Amino acid sequence: MDDMQLLEAVERYIQGEMSPAEQSSFEALRKTNPEIDQLVVNHTIFLKQVNELGERRDFKSSLNETHSRLMASGEIRKENPPAKVFTLLNKYRRVIAVAASIAGLTALAISGIVNYVTPKANNEYVELLSRKVHKLEQKQNALSSQIGDKAEPPKIPVDVNIQSGGTAFLLDIKGYLLTNAHVINGYNNVVVQNSKGQVFKARIVRVIEATDLAVLKIEDEDYKAPNTLPYGFKKSGADLGEQIFTLGYPRDEIVYGEGYMSAKTGFHGDTLACQIAVAANPGNSGGPVINNNGEVVGILSTRQVQAEGVVFAIKSKNIYNALDELKEDTSFQNLRINSASTVKNLNRVQQIKKIQDCVFMVKTY
Repeated sequence: MDDMQLLEAVERYIQGEMSPAEQSSFEALRKTNPEIDQLVVNHTIFLKQVNELGERRDFKSSLNETHSRLMASGEIRKENPPAKVFTLLNKYRRVIAVAASIAGLTALAISGIVNYVTPKANNEYVELLSRKVHKLEQKQNALSSQIGDKAEPPKIPVDVNIQSGGTAFLLDIKGYLLTNAHVINGYNNVVVQNSKGQVFKARIVRVIEATDLAVLKIEDEDYKAPNTLPYGFKKSGADLGEQIFTLGYPRDEIVYGEGYMSAKTGFHGDTLACQIAVAANPGNSGGPVINNNGEVVGILSTRQVQAEGVVFAIKSKNIYNALDELKEDTSFQNLRINSASTVKNLNRVQQIKKIQDCVFMVKTY
């Protein structure tokens, strides 16, 4: 269970939305894990303070509505200019006093919440809340864009269970993407999201189980193809000890990792893969493994991470094999991949800025 899932589980527990079996299991987890128990306590207090703040704001809004209604009915007359300030103050002294009290209470509540979640609070808890707010903002922006620009149905149905299962990156500027087969296995529908939060409809073109690869195709009129891919594909892969870096979506924003190739074979001596020394989790699956010259030397695969405590990457030569297999279908004869990198002489920061626009989060349902 990742951090976002944990926070959502805590909210469901607090709101009483869990089934009896889930609640029993979660309570057992609280007893054995003090950190989760403290997270429940912290979040309960936070939600209570937020609710109280909302009630105060509703009360203030109610006062304003009552005042407007009395003005409209003539029970309260608005002084015509030039009205004297002292007359208005005397007339609305009680309303002003109530409003001032509400403002004071609101300020105290906000101050309390700020004090609660700043330095002395649990930093991991604050990070969880920040990420959840960021995720909600992305959803709100996407919905606003859809409503404002076009009266179209949403690209993801609102009543489906979305799984953010991994990462994909462009194989060709026409919208062909490469990811792991295990990222999309069991699902028929796929959308991808770029680093700017834009969501695009995609379809599954080919799944190659033997090498854990899958090819997707963006089929969305909102997709704007780049002029060229910034990275190239190095067929020979990486050398032992060679520095590499990764870009992927283990969370709701793109994440950079760096390391080196630590073994030329993968899980149980698998010659199709290699072992790399880099931090990763399942959300990174399908992300590119790139060398200092900006060349793709592998595809990160976290299928056996939990079992071995290490990370493996599928060797880049398998990309060329997958391409050859795909071209057996004549409709893919024009599919081409770059062998040359256009970011070879850039520093790492500039390389990332160019490459990140070609790396996508994969969402399935």
